[in-house]
Formats: sequence, C-alpha cells, structure tokens
Amino acid sequence: MKKIRLPIILLILSVMISFAFSGCNSKNQDFTFSRDLDNNGYWRGVKALKYVELCDYKGITVPKDIHTVSDDELQSAIESLLSEQASSIKVTDRAVVYGDTLNIDYVGRIDGVAFEGGSTGGAGTEVTIGVTSYIDDFLEQLVGHSPGETFDIEVTFPDNYGKEELNGKDAVFTVTINHIVESVIPELTDAFINSTFSQTKGWTTVEQMKADVYKDIQSAKIADYIQEYLHANSTVKEIPKIITDYQDTAVIKYYQDYADYYQVTLEEFLQQYLNVENQQALLEQYKEDNINVSKMHLITQAIAEKEKIKATADDVTRYFIDYMNTDDYSQYEEVYGLNYLKMTVLVQMVIDYVQASVVLE
Repeated sequence: MKKIRLPIILLILSVMISFAFSGCNSKNQDFTFSRDLDNNGYWRGVKALKYVELCDYKGITVPKDIHTVSDDELQSAIESLLSEQASSIKVTDRAVVYGDTLNIDYVGRIDGVAFEGGSTGGAGTEVTIGVTSYIDDFLEQLVGHSPGETFDIEVTFPDNYGKEELNGKDAVFTVTINHIVESVIPELTDAFINSTFSQTKGWTTVEQMKADVYKDIQSAKIADYIQEYLHANSTVKEIPKIITDYQDTAVIKYYQDYADYYQVTLEEFLQQYLNVENQQALLEQYKEDNINVSKMHLITQAIAEKEKIKATADDVTRYFIDYMNTDDYSQYEEVYGLNYLKMTVLVQMVIDYVQASVVLE
C-alpha cells in the first residue's frame, strides 16, 4: 500500500511546487540540485560527525499524546481518501452559490473592444468561487445566475496588473455559465474498498482500510516527533559553508524560476508579488529556517555516517514505489539529479532506522 510521505527536509520549499517551475531557463545556470551532494546522498566533502554531537537516538520514548491518532484525524484521512475517488457530474438545474465550481466561457472587452487574453475562445474553463483567483469580484458576480445564462459583468483591473494596456482599466465580460460541477463522494462500503483498493493497497474491507490508515497516520506523527527530538537534543557546533550557501542559492533559484515563468526580473517579482525589496532581504527572511534545515541535514547525515547508511539507486526506486506509487522517477532525476534524490531518500532511511527502535509510551 502507498504510505504517507514524510516532509522532505532538504529544502524548506516544497519540492513538488518547485518541480512545476523547474526546467524554466533560470538565470542561475551554475546551480543544480545535485551540485554539492555525492553519490551516497551525503554532502560532498563534509564529515557530519565532526560538526555534530548526537543525542542518544536509539530507544526514543514517544509520548502517548504524540502517537495517538484521534477519531477526527482518522475520519479526515478517510474523507480525503474517498474524495480522491470522487466522480464529477454536470448540474444545470439550480442557481450558482458561493463555493461552487463552474464551467464558464467569457469574452472581455474594454471600451467595447475585445482584448488579447480576455476570452476562453469557447473552450470553457473551470473556476471555483472563493478559491480561484480572478480580478476584482469577477467570480462573486456569478452567484445567483444559472447554467445556460449569458450576461455581462463589470470589473476593474488593478493599477499594477502587469500589462500597460489593462492596468486600472474598466472592463465588461460577457459570461456564459455552461454548468455547475459537483463531486459525488463514493459510499464507504466493503464492496467499494475491495473493488477500488484491493490491487493497489491490499484492502478488501473497511475495517482493514481503517487499521492501515491509522497505522500510517501514527507512523507519520512518530516520524515528525523524531525529527523534532533529534533537532532539539543534538548539538550542531558549526554549519559548513557549503550547506548554507546551497540553501541560499536554492531559495534564490526557486523564486528566479517563478520570475522567469511570469517573464519579469527577480527583483520585479520579489517586489510585486512578495513585497520584498531585493535578494538580500529575501534571504534574511529565510535565514532562521535555512539554519534549522541545515542543522537537520547535518544531524541526519551524522547518524547515517555512524550507522553506515547510504542511499543507492535501488533505494531511490523503492522510495518512489512506496511513497509515489511508481518506479519511474526519470522526470525527477532530470530536474534534480540522482544525488539529490539520494539525499531525500537518505533522510527517510535515517528516520526509518531511528523509528524502528522507538518506545511508545
């Protein structure tokens, strides 16, 4: 069965989000995610045990309130799992309410003239009122209308919208509501569990599913506690510059890729979207987080060195099978490099090693 994936602590930024933008032509071509990592998943040239005084990490006692899974937590996980299996239906016989997901078409005009990028071209687009971000109160004005209606709404572009011809302009959008999209959550029955999850997760009954989900949530809570325990009780005497430089450069690259995506300079992106003056101010905001992440790197590598834990390509494959439900990680390797993936896997292997000896209170 697919496990709950632990947070990747290589970067304080989400790997999955950055993946969507990596591959853009970042201006920092000298940086690669695997640049400072060796083929065991260690920091290149760094002997972590030299920098870290490890706490006693074997037989850690986990308090009962930490590893206990509440009924609400279990129910939330089950609902999330069921929502992934939801089907969609098209509804056309009621009015739109706030929070609805809709399929709409529209044509935008300024002074009666349609403008570039202001139309769906009849292809339809899905939006969720209160979630999808549109200018002004565009989506809120759809409330109360019904599928099949075509009507005009008026909006004003922000002064700093980013396109000179649209900045601060009043516009009229002719909108057609095609249909409302509703999700149908499947009923939780043995028959549904067996037909849906017997092959992928080995579940044939609701009770079996609940037991495994409980164990997964508990395991994730224990793993989180272990990371906090190691960080709080180990002493990092010094952080090698190679690690702090890497973290800083990775943060800059992350936002540079966003800037490239929006076709603006990094400084323009930081100022317009983050209200941050420059790169130096950005790194100052991330300083404490980067230090904490760097310390955790050293602690986990120190344990790996002491216990002779190394990550291989086979370990990476097993990681992706267990946590991503696939043995094909080629697209990730292309972006991040194999050594970066080994570092990610090494962290997981160390946590698993420590977790194997914990004592539950």
